[in-house]
Amino acid sequence: MSREPVWLTAPGKRTAESGLRGTAAAAFAVNGDAARALELSRTLGASVPRPGSGQTLRLFETLATLAAMDLTAARVAEAHLDALSILDQAALDPAVLVADGGTEPTWGVFAAEGAGARLVARPTGAQQWRLDGTKPWCSLAGSLSHALITAHTSPTTRRLFVVALADPGITARTDMWVGRGLPGVPSGPVEFQDIAARPVGADGWYLRRPGFAWGGIGVAACWWGGAVGLARRVWESVLEREPDQIALAHLGALDLALTAARTSLAAAAAAIDAGEAGGEQGALLAARVRGQVAHTVDAVITRAGHALGPAPLAFDARHAARVADLQLYVRQHHAERDDAALGRRLRESGVSPW
Repeated sequence: MSREPVWLTAPGKRTAESGLRGTAAAAFAVNGDAARALELSRTLGASVPRPGSGQTLRLFETLATLAAMDLTAARVAEAHLDALSILDQAALDPAVLVADGGTEPTWGVFAAEGAGARLVARPTGAQQWRLDGTKPWCSLAGSLSHALITAHTSPTTRRLFVVALADPGITARTDMWVGRGLPGVPSGPVEFQDIAARPVGADGWYLRRPGFAWGGIGVAACWWGGAVGLARRVWESVLEREPDQIALAHLGALDLALTAARTSLAAAAAAIDAGEAGGEQGALLAARVRGQVAHTVDAVITRAGHALGPAPLAFDARHAARVADLQLYVRQHHAERDDAALGRRLRESGVSPW
């Protein structure tokens, strides 16, 4: 399997090449082990640029490279880096928030909502809040040190909070996770009983900030990188033996899809750094890029399966894991429902998009 980094730019315009090669090697060594992914995340937190810093392209290339090597590495690191970006946008220093003299913290972001699960926040003093209830889809809650968590401050509003996950009143329900994809990153519900929390921003700030859209595009960069990893296996197969017309057709179709998605990601990085991805513009950009990449991933999974047949799924552990991991990861995009949301956004704008 290729261990080359993944690039969004042409060879003459690439930056930090040696650093990205080191990241690729470290991610390959993760091999589905969440503990290794957490250690890698700590390392990357000090060196990977934040979105909107003028180096968003490098951030997206880093995320894509992680995913091409190992999707567990990408899934864990993306959340850690996103949390650091959120704290940076809120002008909060993570070192001050968790100044306990221990190991450098590992972060998650728990902002999903689900039927039958509700986390409620109540104020108990100046900058002092307590959390009660259940939060769904909390990845690695039993292994992380801290998380940024959204909770309801009223029936219609939510706010973001910092929580130390070592609190004995927190119960991570890892026993409910049965996913064959990303098995090392259980993402079950977490129960909170009278947990101390510190607010980050005002009510609604988490969703209103420009970085919400940028973080969503960062996740798409991970999906795209995972698809590149699958396509590379197809590339290797056409070099191993003389391909027929069908194999070449699959290869060409993979190139068309991946190149189009790569162009969208590179353009999104440029728009973010140029200050052209805030507000409604940023939300629309994120919806388009995430949708295009998600559809590309679905096509790549299908094409790779048709091109390679059952053998790699049965006898190549890395490939089989990558397929299962990517199938689960990309379902963070809600397929036709997110397509419909994009259509609704376009219609409500009243302006022809083309």
